[in-house]
Amino acid sequence: MRSVRCGIVGFGFIGPQHAEAMRRLGFVDIAAVCSAEPEVTREKAGLLGIPTVYERYEDLLDDPSIEVIDIVTPTRMHHPIALAAIARGKHVIVEKPLALSLDQAIEIRDAARAAGVVHAVTFNYRYHPMVQHARMMVKSGEVGTIHLLHGHYLQEWLLYDTDFSWRLDPAESGPSAMVGDAGCHWFDLVEHVTGLRVTSVLAELRTVIPIRQKPLGAREAFAGPAMVEETEPYSVLVPDLGAVLLRLSNGGTASFLASPLCAGHKNDLRFEIHGSKLSLSWVQEDPNRLWIGRRGEPDQLLNRDPGLLAPEVRQYTALPGGHNEGWPDAFKNTLRNIFEFIAENRDPQTADGVLFPTFADGCRAASISDAIVRSHAGGGIWTNVES
Repeated sequence: MRSVRCGIVGFGFIGPQHAEAMRRLGFVDIAAVCSAEPEVTREKAGLLGIPTVYERYEDLLDDPSIEVIDIVTPTRMHHPIALAAIARGKHVIVEKPLALSLDQAIEIRDAARAAGVVHAVTFNYRYHPMVQHARMMVKSGEVGTIHLLHGHYLQEWLLYDTDFSWRLDPAESGPSAMVGDAGCHWFDLVEHVTGLRVTSVLAELRTVIPIRQKPLGAREAFAGPAMVEETEPYSVLVPDLGAVLLRLSNGGTASFLASPLCAGHKNDLRFEIHGSKLSLSWVQEDPNRLWIGRRGEPDQLLNRDPGLLAPEVRQYTALPGGHNEGWPDAFKNTLRNIFEFIAENRDPQTADGVLFPTFADGCRAASISDAIVRSHAGGGIWTNVES
């Protein structure tokens, strides 16, 4: 496998996670990073052995030795940086969600296609082994016809009015904020597993905490308030709770809840699928198990063990059964698929979104989020997903 040189733009919470996953691949050279806080970034980069820190993303993009740009900035910056990278002929990876709006997402997708570069979105939950096994069970017909799908993405990190994040600013994260930010993972995950499409939505969005205390200094994602921190009142204009009904392309029904206001839920992403033959349930906080429900016989709890998984899934599990794999390993699996595709010089037009999520998948999630916002704005009416 040839070496691939990558530059990372953005280095807050998620940037180092990308870097760690890339390092584990063994053939990706992280040549440089760029951040709006270069001093903090230099310390992080030094710990990870990354030699160069740029203060301007344009300088990183102009480095001719870097062929892949990994964008992990706040959502507002995805669009301009991705377009600039594509214009320079770089392959582009973007942290979810792809862009602030559906229009921006479509523009990025179309630009990448026209330029003939590899493009990917890091919907990493897809590549947990048990998620892939669930997908194989659906694909083989073992689940039967799906008539009901439900789940949620619940967290607690914005429970108090002293909790704050750039994701609460619509200029930084878009009008759906945390509902869309968390929701895009769930939408992508269930469409990937079931092979179905969300065709229309009916949404109720709420802002439970309308006034928060915004810190005058920067605060990293998922970080609580400092012991002593100057703040100012901030009027929240985006939802922190969302409830959505969804219609599926086969006539089935789905429901989804999202909120970062749920005490005790650290990173609780889950889905449950009900088919005419059996049910499946997977929980991100217990990722090595897949619950299988059957009528007339005992339910089954399938533990992740390479010997028990579908042959197509075994590539996603690196350890024997009983040796747990989790969130960082799914991230590694996602980035491995992307970087191997690039290292093998494969044609970007042959990337169909199964091996790794492309910008087309990013547009799908953006389309659903856009329909949710329009549904709520219309007073809670059924609203078609545009693409």
